[in-house]
Amino acid sequence: MAKESMKAREKHRKKLVDRYAEKREKLKAEGDYVGLSRLPRNSNPIRLHNRCKLTGRPKGYMRQFGVSRITFREMASKGLIPGLKKASW
Repeated sequence: MAKESMKAREKHRKKLVDRYAEKREKLKAEGDYVGLSRLPRNSNPIRLHNRCKLTGRPKGYMRQFGVSRITFREMASKGLIPGLKKASW
């Protein structure tokens, strides 16, 4: 499980990215890199991390399912993912 402070930090970054998205696009189109540098650093979408929706784990993230590899294996072995059979793993 991820720390609550890390999850909160990611939520804050997501809000900043959403808030400054239009302004960032406009400044990029104009080529105003000085204006871009004045925006908050965490408003850049590159700073967002993908996290498992269930556990908050940042590593081993499977984008297609939105969960980490460990959670994916647990769900597959319980039969919670339709169309997936557990082989010998």
